[in-house]
Amino acid sequence: MSATESACYSTPEESGLRVETLSFERIPHQSRLFLDYLRDPLALKRFYPSAIRFHHELPQRAAEVLSAYKTDRQILCEALAAMNLGWGAGAETLANIELLRDEDCLAVVSGQQAGLFTGPLYTIYKALSAVKLAGCLTQRNTKAVPVFWIATEDHDFPEVAKAEFIGKDCRLAHVTVPLELHREGQPVGHVVLDDSINAVVDRLVELLPVSEFSSDLEALLRDAWRPGRGYGEAFARMMTALIGQHGLILLDPMDVRMKRLAAPLYASAAGRAQEIANALEVRSRELEEAGYHAQVLASASTFPLFMHDAEGARHALTRTNEGKYKVKVLDSAYTAQELADLAALEPERFSPNVTLRAVVQDYLLPTVAYLGGAAEIAYFAQTAEVYRVLERPVTPILPRSSLTMVERHTSRVLERYGLSLADLFPGPESVLSRVVEEHLGADTAKSFTETGESVNQDLDKLREKLLAIDPTLAEALETGRRKINHQLEGLRSRFHRAQMARDETAQRQLQRAFDQLYPEKDLQERHINISSLLARHGRYVVDWIYNAINLGSEEHQVVYL
Repeated sequence: MSATESACYSTPEESGLRVETLSFERIPHQSRLFLDYLRDPLALKRFYPSAIRFHHELPQRAAEVLSAYKTDRQILCEALAAMNLGWGAGAETLANIELLRDEDCLAVVSGQQAGLFTGPLYTIYKALSAVKLAGCLTQRNTKAVPVFWIATEDHDFPEVAKAEFIGKDCRLAHVTVPLELHREGQPVGHVVLDDSINAVVDRLVELLPVSEFSSDLEALLRDAWRPGRGYGEAFARMMTALIGQHGLILLDPMDVRMKRLAAPLYASAAGRAQEIANALEVRSRELEEAGYHAQVLASASTFPLFMHDAEGARHALTRTNEGKYKVKVLDSAYTAQELADLAALEPERFSPNVTLRAVVQDYLLPTVAYLGGAAEIAYFAQTAEVYRVLERPVTPILPRSSLTMVERHTSRVLERYGLSLADLFPGPESVLSRVVEEHLGADTAKSFTETGESVNQDLDKLREKLLAIDPTLAEALETGRRKINHQLEGLRSRFHRAQMARDETAQRQLQRAFDQLYPEKDLQERHINISSLLARHGRYVVDWIYNAINLGSEEHQVVYL
């Protein structure tokens, strides 16, 4: 079986991995829109006009995408080649860039902010999902390459300045780069690392377990995250080092060549700003009327582009009562046409807001599909209107692979106490109580149950006799029953805590299981950094993740290593 056949048809089990699936409906805090989209995207065609049910339907979109794609592929690919070479790309990535020059080649796209040391695990999952889907399409005779859009234009630096991981003590830990590296309003792509990054890497290496893979991991980190290097570049270098052998193409939208290629779309969006704002406002209202939520707050005064000042900080433009657009901190006001002309001439002075970003991405790339998470799927319900106004084909969004990686020492704890990932969702207190009841203090727990049942049976008998004498006495008994049961439950909770305090090993094991699998009451992939797995398993883990990704599954996958 070829590599592309493997990408399309392999299952995690065929790669020797044990995998359990978990419906997103069982995972807390999922939005109704996301769940309905997973259940039947075609039922939401009103909000997702290009929705498809299965990824193997994507080749049917090829003609529409290619006929609408007008960006100069040669200029695009020259820029991509220069970027990726600068980040250390190998032959596989460069070959895919050459393939993208072909007029019939499509792009499978995903993307994420430039997080510290690549950010949470789902960044890796997104990239490898795109790799696997591109391989699947190519196997089906639809030429496609994977592209990862680095969201360097975002300015929320605190969100990407921290890396969380499981330390040598098997507990959740984190490191953070100094927030002072970033100026308010400045895109993350403008942040430049200073000598403080060395101390951050030192601390990470110190807290991670020592293994045969430690020296390789430290070399990887120090090579990518160096003083004097841009934040986006450091991120790109580490992603290239980890995933480049799969042919992943990375793209930095802040590159001036990308800005110039996007200039016509910037100008078009600026000129039709009012129409876009009105359409988004209507769409937001339609979503809310349908019982969903609008991910982006839209109003008739918003402008689809940010304007950057001389220092590079980006500013939102707002429509005034006179019909012009201005930045609050600046005196100048512009008509939509003046901004359109300026965007065409100096596109580097602008960047798209969240509702325009995907349209820019799919103007620059011949995108056949985007792989995104729950929040991005919600964004696309609104973004579809921007595509429509700008007369662009709407890109279908597919749910990216979602994984929890369970290492052997953690799986042994789960097995010992008869737990699964879903059992952790109610929180530590609930799990500790269950473990005490079923394992650590089962005999005493049984006595509590028997005592409660016996007391209530006796109270039931007494109630029957009191009813015959005076109904008010029976009512008073019920009040007393509630107090007795409340006291018993309180005593039972104290027993749980006392038993767990006596068994410190069990308490420690369970807390570590929470840290590793459900940190901060959230999915592992949203917190833990890839360094946790690299320190314990080496770069092999990237191939395990690739093998674990199942394009045919729309459920969360629990992967046992």
